[in-house]
Amino acid sequence: MSLSEQFLPAFLEEVVGDRFGRYSKYIIQDRAIPDVRDGLKPVQRRILYAMYDSGNTPDKPYRKSAKTVGDVMGNYHPHGDSSIYEGMVRMAQPWKMGHVLIDGHGNWGSQDDDPAAAMRYTEARLSPIAMELLRDIEKRTVLFKDNFDNTAKEPVVLPSRYPNLLVNGVSGISSGFATEIPPHNLREVIDACIAVMEKPEIELEEIMTFIKGPDFPTGGTIMGGEGILDAYRTGKGRIYIRSKTEIEQLRGGKQQIVITEIPFQVVKSRLVTAMENIRLEKKVEGIAEVRDESGRDGLRIVVELKKDADATGILAFLLKKTDLQVNYNFNMVAIVNKAPHQLGLKPILEAYIAHQREIVTNRTKFELEKAEDRAHVLEGLVKALNILDEVIAAIKASKNRQDAQNNLQWMFGFSERQADSILTLQLYRLTNLEITSLEKELADIQKKVAQLQAILNSDRKLIGVIRKELMDIREKYGVDRHSQIQGEVEELKVNLEVLVNSEDVLVTLSQDGYIKRTGMLSFTRSGGERSASGTKEGDHINRLLDVNTLENLLVFTQRGQYFLLPVHQIPEFKWKDPGTPIVNVIPLAKEDRIVSVVPVKGFDDFESSLVFVTKKGQVKRTLLKEYSTKRSGAVAACKLGAGDEVLDVSLSSGKEELMLLTSQGMSIRFKEEEVSPMGRVSGGVKGIQLGDGDEVIAALYPGQDEGEVLVMSELGYAKRTLLLDYPIQGRGGKGMLTFEFKEGKRVRSNGTRLIGAFYCKEEQSVEAVTREGHIHVFSTLKAPIQERKDIGKNLVSIDKKDEITYLIRQF
Repeated sequence: MSLSEQFLPAFLEEVVGDRFGRYSKYIIQDRAIPDVRDGLKPVQRRILYAMYDSGNTPDKPYRKSAKTVGDVMGNYHPHGDSSIYEGMVRMAQPWKMGHVLIDGHGNWGSQDDDPAAAMRYTEARLSPIAMELLRDIEKRTVLFKDNFDNTAKEPVVLPSRYPNLLVNGVSGISSGFATEIPPHNLREVIDACIAVMEKPEIELEEIMTFIKGPDFPTGGTIMGGEGILDAYRTGKGRIYIRSKTEIEQLRGGKQQIVITEIPFQVVKSRLVTAMENIRLEKKVEGIAEVRDESGRDGLRIVVELKKDADATGILAFLLKKTDLQVNYNFNMVAIVNKAPHQLGLKPILEAYIAHQREIVTNRTKFELEKAEDRAHVLEGLVKALNILDEVIAAIKASKNRQDAQNNLQWMFGFSERQADSILTLQLYRLTNLEITSLEKELADIQKKVAQLQAILNSDRKLIGVIRKELMDIREKYGVDRHSQIQGEVEELKVNLEVLVNSEDVLVTLSQDGYIKRTGMLSFTRSGGERSASGTKEGDHINRLLDVNTLENLLVFTQRGQYFLLPVHQIPEFKWKDPGTPIVNVIPLAKEDRIVSVVPVKGFDDFESSLVFVTKKGQVKRTLLKEYSTKRSGAVAACKLGAGDEVLDVSLSSGKEELMLLTSQGMSIRFKEEEVSPMGRVSGGVKGIQLGDGDEVIAALYPGQDEGEVLVMSELGYAKRTLLLDYPIQGRGGKGMLTFEFKEGKRVRSNGTRLIGAFYCKEEQSVEAVTREGHIHVFSTLKAPIQERKDIGKNLVSIDKKDEITYLIRQF
């Protein structure tokens, strides 16, 4: 036979699927997921049984952990010793288990995530309550199976005389399944068990009058009544666990936050480090020191605050940004009939009750068998003592022991078991006192047999036995609830004042897109001149804002988007520094451009509106509150038509007047009220009807018939016209002429289009920037006051081939 003929072809997906299927079955059934009946994973069950089997019980001295690990590994669990010892360690840690199953002696770790000492140093024995898991195991209550090498027997499940799955909870991850069952209060769980036994049709809402929710050994406040209800109904739900905190008053007006309970499974040392990092990085102002004062008296973390710090605000920030408050997700998965199931509260209780029925029934049958055997023996002894002389004569006449046994059986009708017990009877048992005691013992045994038979014959009595034994455990081991239940989830709102020092600052934005924030102290030290802000060569400031660090900036772009930029997030620079490109602060697209920056203190102003004007003459008014957002990226601000751009965005009361001016010298003045408020992403309405090739170049907000309107052409011709000359019109018309362009071969042109306009009430300095980069400064008073249709005066002399591209008002 050739080598190739010895192999059969196989598909990789079938081989892998088969192998992984077997592996998954093992992981789910025999490693990571607990049994619904005793709430134990296989390694935990094997540890407890090995300790029980070797006599490592609470009434005996502690024994080295390494011996237990060796017993478990050699007899039941052929895996690494570290996994066995880790299982022991968890069962010995009171901050992880509602009731520890192993009584540890030595260093078994800490809540700071310190590891336990090596198993050769620690000692252990079963805890008293662990004995309740194993009680009656020797009375044939549970099935046993062969161990891995068929040299011993191990229990398939423990009798578990209390509902351990709910009391101690469990956490595990297998392939395709995970489980997360929180610990509960022993008294509450037993009360619920009894209620379900006595009223099988009981509804979940009634069960929850007994089990209010989880009870974590580390305490804390549990929030989320709906999450608990969902979890108990479906097996999945979310709750929030908040630390127990208190704000204490100190001398000198200082305060400190004291934490005495932290959420379940949170590592204390990491929590303290996280709070200390917040102090060091100054993410919140007002924390002076963070100390861990935990000791023999229990857990205590102190966050000492600076004088006049907002203790409530800082506490809210710490709850939000650290593990002082965490969410906990129920995922109640357990093995039921060798398969994983997601279970609600009632199915878990019903599965446990069914297990207890089986345990107590098996135990009762075992005890009945023993009692009936003893009664049978006692009946033979009492009968023999009543005919003692005949029995003795029969024995004396026998040849040997076997002959005597046979004679007793056929002469007096004794059974083999009775005859054997008569022959082993000691002579002192023939006294009157012993005869009386045998008769009394027989009566007691017969009474016990009747009781045991009654239990087997009556379901009500069976339930009564289970109830009594559960109540005994409740009285013996029950403890008060550690965690408090709070139905509503409190929303954590952190005021900006807690995070940021309130400070008046100057924010500048240059034409080339450089932004900076400067404190008033730096501004004053640099000379205190607003026009002397630092810029890169060829650049100049086109926006200067007096704002506070607690305010926000709404940054609008020509493509109809906006960004919410908190002032405190703008990088701080000296007044003479140019700042940083704004693309380093907000994710502005390369082909987009900023057209307006609007400072806002908050979005709870229900009267203010944002007014949008586009180059194609569209006007839109939207309430400011519509622009509240928590996103740091671009948000749609205005819908634009094809080829249109946002020209200007301004904050308005909605009762002002709006004036639009176009490049071809047209203007229209109308009341803002004509533009009805509309949605954030709407397109607006027509503000002015444009001619071919025309576009809006300015949007002005004039006063009540006071002041002048200044306009300038690209060749530097400018004029001022009294606002009175612009009557209020209806929105959407063609408007009226505001500048006359000179035409003709022999006439010197005053320009072909307007490039800017300002509303003036007092003297202002304006910068005219040309295409070649030249800057010309002029005063608005230099522009003559003329009629609307006048041609203006040349204020800025520029080269023949150059032209003005835009105007900037000096600050």
